[in-house]
Amino acid sequence: MTRILQSLAEISARYDVLLCDLWGCVHNGVAPFPAALAALQGFRAQGGRVILITNAPRPARFVAEGLDRMGVPREAWDAIVTSGDAAQDAMFAGAVGRRLWHLGPQKDDGFFTEIPPEWQGRSHVERVPFDQAEGIVCTGPFDELNEVPEDYRPRFLEAKTRGLPLLCANPDVVVDMGETRIYCAGALAALYEEMGGRTMYFGKPHPPIYDMARRRMAEFGLTDDSRVLAVGDGINTDVAGAIGENLDVLFVSGGLAAEQFGADVENPNADLLRAWLDARQQDPQYTIGRLR
Repeated sequence: MTRILQSLAEISARYDVLLCDLWGCVHNGVAPFPAALAALQGFRAQGGRVILITNAPRPARFVAEGLDRMGVPREAWDAIVTSGDAAQDAMFAGAVGRRLWHLGPQKDDGFFTEIPPEWQGRSHVERVPFDQAEGIVCTGPFDELNEVPEDYRPRFLEAKTRGLPLLCANPDVVVDMGETRIYCAGALAALYEEMGGRTMYFGKPHPPIYDMARRRMAEFGLTDDSRVLAVGDGINTDVAGAIGENLDVLFVSGGLAAEQFGADVENPNADLLRAWLDARQQDPQYTIGRLR
Protein backbone atom coordinates (compact mmCIF):
# COMPACT_ATOMS: atom_id res chain seq x y z
CA MET A 1 0.00 0.00 0.00
CA THR A 2 1.42 3.36 -1.02
CA ARG A 3 2.89 5.58 1.69
CA ILE A 4 1.92 9.26 1.52
CA LEU A 5 4.88 11.59 2.04
CA GLN A 6 5.10 15.24 2.98
CA SER A 7 8.58 15.70 1.53
CA LEU A 8 11.19 13.87 -0.51
CA ALA A 9 13.61 14.28 2.41
CA GLU A 10 11.69 11.60 4.33
CA ILE A 11 13.14 8.89 2.08
CA SER A 12 15.98 10.55 0.15
CA ALA A 13 18.76 8.84 2.12
CA ARG A 14 17.67 5.49 0.66
CA TYR A 15 18.51 6.53 -2.88
CA ASP A 16 21.49 7.60 -4.96
CA VAL A 17 19.59 8.51 -8.12
CA LEU A 18 16.30 10.21 -8.97
CA LEU A 19 14.80 9.51 -12.38
CA CYS A 20 12.55 12.53 -12.30
CA ASP A 21 9.77 13.42 -14.71
CA LEU A 22 9.53 17.06 -15.77
CA TRP A 23 6.08 18.18 -16.86
CA GLY A 24 3.70 18.11 -13.87
CA CYS A 25 6.52 17.46 -11.39
CA VAL A 26 9.20 20.12 -11.93
CA HIS A 27 7.18 22.59 -14.02
CA ASN A 28 3.72 23.09 -15.54
CA GLY A 29 4.86 23.95 -19.05
CA VAL A 30 4.97 27.65 -18.20
CA ALA A 31 6.94 28.03 -14.97
CA PRO A 32 8.88 25.80 -12.55
CA PHE A 33 7.57 24.78 -9.13
CA PRO A 34 9.91 26.38 -6.55
CA ALA A 35 9.38 23.63 -3.98
CA ALA A 36 10.28 20.94 -6.55
CA LEU A 37 13.47 22.78 -7.48
CA ALA A 38 14.42 23.01 -3.81
CA ALA A 39 13.80 19.27 -3.36
CA LEU A 40 16.03 18.38 -6.32
CA GLN A 41 18.78 20.75 -5.21
CA GLY A 42 18.58 19.33 -1.70
CA PHE A 43 18.91 15.78 -3.01
CA ARG A 44 21.98 16.74 -5.02
CA ALA A 45 23.47 18.59 -2.04
CA GLN A 46 23.40 15.28 -0.16
CA GLY A 47 25.41 13.62 -2.94
CA GLY A 48 22.54 12.27 -5.04
CA ARG A 49 22.26 12.45 -8.80
CA VAL A 50 19.19 13.76 -10.62
CA ILE A 51 18.50 12.44 -14.10
CA LEU A 52 15.52 14.14 -15.68
CA ILE A 53 13.62 11.53 -17.71
CA THR A 54 10.96 13.03 -19.91
CA ASN A 55 8.70 12.03 -22.76
CA ALA A 56 9.58 15.24 -24.58
CA PRO A 57 9.97 14.34 -28.28
CA ARG A 58 13.14 16.41 -28.66
CA PRO A 59 16.82 15.65 -28.02
CA ALA A 60 18.11 16.49 -24.55
CA ARG A 61 19.92 19.66 -25.64
CA PHE A 62 16.67 21.32 -26.65
CA VAL A 63 14.98 20.32 -23.39
CA ALA A 64 17.91 21.78 -21.42
CA GLU A 65 17.63 25.05 -23.33
CA GLY A 66 13.91 25.17 -22.60
CA LEU A 67 14.54 24.62 -18.90
CA ASP A 68 17.10 27.44 -18.93
CA ARG A 69 14.54 29.80 -20.47
CA MET A 70 11.96 28.74 -17.89
CA GLY A 71 14.35 29.46 -15.02
CA VAL A 72 15.16 25.90 -13.90
CA PRO A 73 18.73 26.14 -12.54
CA ARG A 74 21.37 23.74 -13.78
CA GLU A 75 22.10 23.01 -10.10
CA ALA A 76 18.80 21.08 -9.97
CA TRP A 77 19.86 18.26 -12.30
CA ASP A 78 22.79 16.24 -13.60
CA ALA A 79 21.58 14.78 -16.91
CA ILE A 80 18.54 14.61 -19.17
CA VAL A 81 17.15 11.61 -21.03
CA THR A 82 14.27 12.18 -23.41
CA SER A 83 11.82 10.10 -25.36
CA GLY A 84 13.17 11.99 -28.34
CA ASP A 85 16.67 10.61 -27.68
CA ALA A 86 15.40 7.03 -27.59
CA ALA A 87 13.10 7.45 -30.58
CA GLN A 88 15.83 9.20 -32.62
CA ASP A 89 18.05 6.17 -32.22
CA ALA A 90 15.34 3.97 -33.69
CA MET A 91 14.54 6.42 -36.48
CA PHE A 92 18.14 6.72 -37.65
CA ALA A 93 18.40 2.92 -37.54
CA GLY A 94 15.56 2.80 -40.07
CA ALA A 95 12.80 1.47 -37.82
CA VAL A 96 10.05 3.11 -39.92
CA GLY A 97 11.92 3.62 -43.18
CA ARG A 98 14.16 6.33 -44.61
CA ARG A 99 11.67 8.68 -46.30
CA LEU A 100 9.59 10.05 -43.45
CA TRP A 101 6.63 12.37 -42.98
CA HIS A 102 6.91 14.43 -39.79
CA LEU A 103 3.65 14.91 -37.92
CA GLY A 104 4.42 17.51 -35.29
CA PRO A 105 4.99 21.19 -34.53
CA GLN A 106 7.95 23.14 -35.86
CA LYS A 107 9.49 23.30 -32.38
CA ASP A 108 10.27 19.58 -32.74
CA ASP A 109 12.38 19.98 -35.89
CA GLY A 110 15.47 19.26 -33.80
CA PHE A 111 14.38 15.63 -33.77
CA PHE A 112 15.66 15.51 -37.35
CA THR A 113 18.35 18.19 -37.40
CA GLU A 114 20.21 17.36 -34.15
CA ILE A 115 21.93 14.19 -35.28
CA PRO A 116 23.64 12.25 -32.45
CA PRO A 117 27.40 11.75 -32.83
CA GLU A 118 27.02 8.01 -33.35
CA TRP A 119 24.79 8.64 -36.39
CA GLN A 120 26.78 11.46 -37.98
CA GLY A 121 27.47 10.71 -41.62
CA ARG A 122 25.27 7.61 -41.73
CA SER A 123 21.76 8.69 -40.78
CA HIS A 124 20.28 8.65 -44.34
CA VAL A 125 16.88 9.91 -43.19
CA GLU A 126 14.91 12.36 -45.32
CA ARG A 127 11.80 14.35 -44.42
CA VAL A 128 9.33 14.21 -47.29
CA PRO A 129 5.68 15.17 -47.95
CA PHE A 130 3.03 12.72 -46.83
CA ASP A 131 2.36 11.32 -50.30
CA GLN A 132 6.03 10.39 -50.70
CA ALA A 133 6.56 8.88 -47.23
CA GLU A 134 7.30 5.28 -46.30
CA GLY A 135 6.85 5.97 -42.60
CA ILE A 136 5.59 8.56 -40.11
CA VAL A 137 7.41 10.17 -37.20
CA CYS A 138 4.88 11.67 -34.78
CA THR A 139 6.01 14.20 -32.17
CA GLY A 140 2.53 15.67 -31.57
CA PRO A 141 -0.21 17.58 -33.38
CA PHE A 142 0.79 20.36 -35.76
CA ASP A 143 -1.27 22.80 -33.65
CA GLU A 144 -1.21 21.41 -30.11
CA LEU A 145 -3.33 24.23 -28.67
CA ASN A 146 -6.27 23.74 -31.01
CA GLU A 147 -6.21 20.29 -32.59
CA VAL A 148 -7.52 16.97 -31.25
CA PRO A 149 -6.66 13.44 -32.39
CA GLU A 150 -9.89 13.02 -34.37
CA ASP A 151 -8.72 15.80 -36.70
CA TYR A 152 -6.20 13.29 -38.07
CA ARG A 153 -8.55 10.38 -38.73
CA PRO A 154 -8.82 10.96 -42.53
CA ARG A 155 -5.04 11.22 -42.91
CA PHE A 156 -4.51 8.17 -40.71
CA LEU A 157 -6.99 6.17 -42.78
CA GLU A 158 -4.92 6.86 -45.88
CA ALA A 159 -1.69 6.07 -43.99
CA LYS A 160 -3.07 2.76 -42.77
CA THR A 161 -4.22 1.86 -46.28
CA ARG A 162 -0.69 2.50 -47.53
CA GLY A 163 0.78 0.44 -44.67
CA LEU A 164 2.83 3.28 -43.20
CA PRO A 165 4.35 2.50 -39.77
CA LEU A 166 4.24 5.29 -37.17
CA LEU A 167 7.05 6.03 -34.73
CA CYS A 168 5.67 7.77 -31.62
CA ALA A 169 8.33 10.01 -30.07
CA ASN A 170 6.22 10.88 -27.02
CA PRO A 171 3.88 8.27 -25.49
CA ASP A 172 2.19 10.88 -23.24
CA VAL A 173 -1.49 11.27 -24.08
CA VAL A 174 -2.03 14.72 -22.53
CA VAL A 175 -0.13 17.31 -20.52
CA ASP A 176 -1.24 20.50 -18.79
CA MET A 177 0.33 23.70 -20.10
CA GLY A 178 -0.50 26.05 -17.28
CA GLU A 179 -4.28 25.71 -17.08
CA THR A 180 -4.67 24.32 -20.61
CA ARG A 181 -4.72 20.58 -21.30
CA ILE A 182 -3.16 19.66 -24.64
CA TYR A 183 -2.88 16.42 -26.59
CA CYS A 184 0.50 14.77 -27.16
CA ALA A 185 1.85 12.32 -29.71
CA GLY A 186 0.68 9.38 -27.60
CA ALA A 187 -2.95 10.33 -28.21
CA LEU A 188 -2.39 10.41 -31.97
CA ALA A 189 -0.51 7.11 -31.92
CA ALA A 190 -3.30 5.49 -29.89
CA LEU A 191 -5.85 6.55 -32.50
CA TYR A 192 -3.70 5.20 -35.33
CA GLU A 193 -3.26 1.92 -33.48
CA GLU A 194 -7.00 1.74 -32.80
CA MET A 195 -7.58 2.17 -36.55
CA GLY A 196 -5.29 -0.76 -37.28
CA GLY A 197 -2.07 1.13 -38.00
CA ARG A 198 1.33 -0.19 -36.87
CA THR A 199 2.83 1.96 -34.11
CA MET A 200 6.15 1.94 -32.21
CA TYR A 201 6.73 3.70 -28.87
CA PHE A 202 10.04 4.71 -27.29
CA GLY A 203 9.35 6.83 -24.19
CA LYS A 204 7.95 5.92 -20.78
CA PRO A 205 6.63 3.31 -19.96
CA HIS A 206 8.58 1.44 -22.67
CA PRO A 207 12.06 -0.05 -22.02
CA PRO A 208 14.29 1.93 -24.45
CA ILE A 209 14.19 5.17 -22.46
CA TYR A 210 15.08 3.31 -19.25
CA ASP A 211 17.97 1.58 -20.99
CA MET A 212 19.26 5.01 -21.98
CA ALA A 213 18.79 6.32 -18.43
CA ARG A 214 20.84 3.42 -17.06
CA ARG A 215 23.64 4.29 -19.47
CA ARG A 216 23.64 7.82 -18.08
CA MET A 217 23.70 6.40 -14.54
CA ALA A 218 26.68 4.23 -15.43
CA GLU A 219 28.56 7.35 -16.53
CA PHE A 220 28.32 8.46 -12.88
CA GLY A 221 29.42 5.03 -11.67
CA LEU A 222 25.91 4.12 -10.47
CA THR A 223 24.52 0.71 -11.39
CA ASP A 224 22.40 -0.42 -8.41
CA ASP A 225 18.69 -0.27 -9.33
CA SER A 226 17.74 -0.69 -5.67
CA ARG A 227 19.17 2.79 -5.04
CA VAL A 228 17.09 4.41 -7.80
CA LEU A 229 13.80 6.25 -7.24
CA ALA A 230 11.59 7.17 -10.19
CA VAL A 231 9.38 10.25 -9.73
CA GLY A 232 6.39 11.14 -11.89
CA ASP A 233 2.73 12.10 -12.16
CA GLY A 234 1.70 9.80 -15.03
CA ILE A 235 0.13 6.61 -13.74
CA ASN A 236 0.35 4.87 -17.14
CA THR A 237 3.80 6.22 -18.03
CA ASP A 238 5.94 7.14 -15.01
CA VAL A 239 4.45 4.69 -12.51
CA ALA A 240 3.77 1.78 -14.86
CA GLY A 241 7.18 2.22 -16.48
CA ALA A 242 9.07 2.25 -13.19
CA ILE A 243 7.20 -0.78 -11.85
CA GLY A 244 7.88 -2.60 -15.11
CA GLU A 245 11.58 -1.88 -14.63
CA ASN A 246 11.50 -3.03 -10.97
CA LEU A 247 12.28 0.48 -9.71
CA ASP A 248 10.83 2.18 -6.66
CA VAL A 249 8.52 5.02 -7.62
CA LEU A 250 7.17 8.20 -6.04
CA PHE A 251 3.80 9.11 -7.57
CA VAL A 252 3.13 12.87 -7.70
CA SER A 253 -0.63 12.95 -7.27
CA GLY A 254 -0.92 16.70 -7.77
CA GLY A 255 -0.15 16.47 -11.49
CA LEU A 256 -2.39 15.10 -14.23
CA ALA A 257 -4.85 13.41 -11.87
CA ALA A 258 -4.91 16.08 -9.14
CA GLU A 259 -8.71 16.52 -9.16
CA GLN A 260 -9.19 12.85 -8.18
CA PHE A 261 -7.77 13.15 -4.65
CA GLY A 262 -9.68 15.92 -2.91
CA ALA A 263 -9.57 19.70 -2.74
CA ASP A 264 -6.08 20.01 -1.24
CA VAL A 265 -3.58 19.28 -4.01
CA GLU A 266 -0.68 19.25 -1.55
CA ASN A 267 -2.36 16.61 0.65
CA PRO A 268 -4.17 13.86 -1.28
CA ASN A 269 -7.04 12.15 0.50
CA ALA A 270 -5.76 8.71 1.45
CA ASP A 271 -9.02 6.84 0.82
CA LEU A 272 -9.60 8.46 -2.57
CA LEU A 273 -5.99 7.82 -3.54
CA ARG A 274 -6.01 4.15 -2.64
CA ALA A 275 -9.35 3.50 -4.36
CA TRP A 276 -8.06 5.23 -7.51
CA LEU A 277 -4.81 3.26 -7.50
CA ASP A 278 -6.63 -0.01 -6.86
CA ALA A 279 -8.91 0.65 -9.84
CA ARG A 280 -5.81 1.00 -12.03
CA GLN A 281 -4.02 -1.95 -10.43
CA GLN A 282 -1.00 0.16 -9.57
CA ASP A 283 0.74 0.40 -6.21
CA PRO A 284 3.62 2.90 -6.14
CA GLN A 285 5.80 2.68 -3.05
CA TYR A 286 5.21 6.35 -2.27
CA THR A 287 2.86 9.20 -3.11
CA ILE A 288 3.29 12.94 -2.61
CA GLY A 289 0.91 15.76 -3.45
CA ARG A 290 3.55 17.91 -5.09
CA LEU A 291 7.28 17.24 -5.28
CA ARG A 292 8.87 19.14 -2.41
